[in-house]
Amino acid sequence: MSSFSRRSFLAAALGSTALAALPGRASDAMPFTRDTVVAKARALAAKPYAERPAVPQDWLDQSYDDYKSRWFRSKDALWSKTDRSYNVDFFLPGLYFPRAVQINTVTGGVAERIGFDLSLFDKTDKAPDLTTEGSLGYSGLRLRTELADPGKKTEFCVFQGASYFRAIGTGNAYGLSARGLALKTADPEGEEFPEFIEFWLEAPAPGQRSMVVHALMDSPSVTGAYRFTITPGSSAVMDVEATLFARAELSHAGLAPLTSMFLFDATNRSRFDDFRPAVHDSDGLLVLNGNGETLWRPLANPTRLQVSSFVDENPQGFGLMQRPRKLSEFNDLEAHYHNRPCLWVEPRDDWGKGAVTLVEIPADKEIYDNIVAYWRPREPYAAGSEVNLNYRLTWGEEPVLSMPRVIDTAEGARIFGGPGRIMTIDFDAHPLFDGGPDTLDVHIHSPHVAASEGVLQRNPETGGLRLAFHFDPGERDHVELRAQLRKNGNAASEVWLYRWTA
Repeated sequence: MSSFSRRSFLAAALGSTALAALPGRASDAMPFTRDTVVAKARALAAKPYAERPAVPQDWLDQSYDDYKSRWFRSKDALWSKTDRSYNVDFFLPGLYFPRAVQINTVTGGVAERIGFDLSLFDKTDKAPDLTTEGSLGYSGLRLRTELADPGKKTEFCVFQGASYFRAIGTGNAYGLSARGLALKTADPEGEEFPEFIEFWLEAPAPGQRSMVVHALMDSPSVTGAYRFTITPGSSAVMDVEATLFARAELSHAGLAPLTSMFLFDATNRSRFDDFRPAVHDSDGLLVLNGNGETLWRPLANPTRLQVSSFVDENPQGFGLMQRPRKLSEFNDLEAHYHNRPCLWVEPRDDWGKGAVTLVEIPADKEIYDNIVAYWRPREPYAAGSEVNLNYRLTWGEEPVLSMPRVIDTAEGARIFGGPGRIMTIDFDAHPLFDGGPDTLDVHIHSPHVAASEGVLQRNPETGGLRLAFHFDPGERDHVELRAQLRKNGNAASEVWLYRWTA
């Protein structure tokens, strides 16, 4: 089993608690609209938080191999015996998923509960015997529909663990994840993980391209009602509507949070004894701020936890990108890091003042998701407040923005000419560069050190340009750096932002 599979379990399972789905037949049908979920979230918020019961202990005591010894039988998936355009598979609880979620179908505006059925899972002869009574239910769900292969329903989206979910575009391998909400990320008192405790799946018509999933969220500090309109394709697009109800003051809320992994690349390759040149799900944070400025911040795997805030008002978009797309840039025939999706967040309304926040956590193995990015509002949400959010998530291809992109960052010791470090920044080919390096101005700035003027050259390998400069950090343990190309006084590249650490 690949290290990514283990990591995806660990990441999704953090703080997972959910409403138990007891075995048995579906309950009586009930009328359903999005307002049904909003009303449930509002009612939950008016009560003290109550943790849901866990599954029996023998389910929790399974090893990773025990858990993987049972798997859902896709030929018996939800709607598999119909001509509906989607099938839905389910996941078992246990191991990293201690509490079950309730799952319902919605047909013609009427919701029906799905009962838990262990007989829908096949198993190996090494699968342990497990208790069949108690607070059992499914831990999550997987969506499948026709993608590249006509007549074959292929998976592209998973909801499982806390409020985690992930999706891929056609041809991608699963990589980074998203969450419904982040609370107190990297705070000293510890992070709080809201959970999706109940789902409603709107039954799609034959040939329907989009799938609608509703989710009810619960947590000690907040409840929420979510509606996901999910459309697969070369990129999977999710339109998200959320209504949050604050039980307590939300002093550190992370909206549209993304979670990824960055272990190493050319900037810190010397720290890892590994045959691969790079290991990461994402290599940079991309921001299109409220002023229309495009920022690129290469990711880091620091030796100490670090938090970066990019102050803004009404951001146009942000996300975690995976720009290297060649197998040779990773040399990994199993993990397929070159096929991991990018994930772009677009607010559909004004988010006001705040900051795109990047949290980078030290990691020594690729099984750990150590990167978090989200929008942090400047003002806390008061206890008792209601918050409405509307945004789009695009999984797969990177958004096409107007500025020439940074495609590689590398750094190392300055061997000749004195002490210090050399930085190189490669920009991809772009019509703005057609006049050559001499038509561009280089702007390099640091609040901490004096940087050299920089040398700009054509890179024959990429067809773009390479900027190289050096600086001497002296005794400093970190240095903030900023660079951009300009032409005729206007931006001619993304703003490259970098935090060098000793």
